[in-house]
Amino acid sequence: MNVSTQDFRVPEGTKVKLGKWPTAVAPVYRSKDEYEELLQQQVAKLARLQELLYASNQYALLMMFQGMDTAGKDGAIKHVMSGVNPQGCQVTSFKHPSATELQHDFLWRTTRALPERGRIGIFNRSYYEEVVVVRVHPELLRAESLPNGDNDGDDDKFWRARFGSIVDLENHLSRNGTRIIKFFLHVSRDEQRRRLLERIDDPEKVWKFNFADIREREHWPAYTDAYERCIGATSTRRAPWYIVPADDKQNARLIVAKVVADTLEKLDMRYPEIGAPLRRSLRSARKALGE
Repeated sequence: MNVSTQDFRVPEGTKVKLGKWPTAVAPVYRSKDEYEELLQQQVAKLARLQELLYASNQYALLMMFQGMDTAGKDGAIKHVMSGVNPQGCQVTSFKHPSATELQHDFLWRTTRALPERGRIGIFNRSYYEEVVVVRVHPELLRAESLPNGDNDGDDDKFWRARFGSIVDLENHLSRNGTRIIKFFLHVSRDEQRRRLLERIDDPEKVWKFNFADIREREHWPAYTDAYERCIGATSTRRAPWYIVPADDKQNARLIVAKVVADTLEKLDMRYPEIGAPLRRSLRSARKALGE
């Protein structure tokens, strides 16, 4: 599949302006049938790589999906990861923090869901909500009962400190074997409108419709600004952001699949070597089985 994933990766230290990043690019497939074929190829490849990830037991993979409402986060996770072994993969969706979660620091609830070595963890939304949604709606910050007058969130120093906490955590995880990929599914406002109308009109999709999505559209410029700031501040060599054009859901899924496969392949994983003691045990097992 001819996809250059570097085209979508945000280099460390980049000042991000989402208006300069496309929400649509030329598709890598020419028909629905070709899309299905390419996706199945990538799904099969990911299944093989996941088995190797589990067998080598040196690394974990953490994938995070962020984006505006209707950007296609659920669909990307469902289709791209459809072939992996569910025993080695866990998807966690993060909604509004519970009362218990609000009694802890903003990274606590996501840290509890981190994948162990050999496994894949997927965050559908993540701690980045705490520097995006909370920045757009500072009243949410007051519920966190922070000390030192930090409950207003109107100080850039406060947000830079949160970015610093995130980068420190991701660097720590990377040093200890967790590879991190962060996807921002970049959908246009017009395409979001079309998808919301489609939900209203389709009896099989209307259950997904939420009136809150309409209210949040009013904050589109504020969300754009918050995402630009957080992506620019937290895309690093160890934990890069990928801004994936998402107006075409199928194309976005193929791009995401290629990024995940490339990341796993670069780990240079190997199946465990069989030493002399194990070989002797295997010979004994053969004899016990009558060979």
